[in-house]
Amino acid sequence: MQYFEDLEPGTVDRFGHYQVTREEVIGFASRYDPQPFHLEDEAAAQTHFGRLSASGWHTCAMVMAMVVENLKARQQAGLGSPGVDELRWHKPVYPGDTLRCETQLLDKKRSRSRPEMGSFRSTLRVFNQNDDLVMSFTSIGLIRVRDPETASTD
Repeated sequence: MQYFEDLEPGTVDRFGHYQVTREEVIGFASRYDPQPFHLEDEAAAQTHFGRLSASGWHTCAMVMAMVVENLKARQQAGLGSPGVDELRWHKPVYPGDTLRCETQLLDKKRSRSRPEMGSFRSTLRVFNQNDDLVMSFTSIGLIRVRDPETASTD
């Protein structure tokens, strides 16, 4: 199990492999972001996307699936997240793309009011199969402390 005490600022982690399919792009868009360029080839061809593209929110969902698989594999004692900062969609994601993630741990902080938990900030970058940056954000995670009785606040 990975706890707050195990986190090392500066650590880089590379993970994930997500194949984007046309069916999933259209299915997600139909339900959550029904803009024509996410649903129809003809409409997408008339935009700066040039062809059918995934919703940015769909990209976030695909990334979340890869993040959760990574956390399960590392058995992180995670407690969720209060949010993200600086979310950017740098390039479109298209059916046929394969996505992967890279994170770098920026810092960590022990909670003064909740001794059983700490928080950490990471940059998360998402790349396609050509190593093009397609999305980035700064995430804030909450994590259990191994020994809440210790007084350390690092």
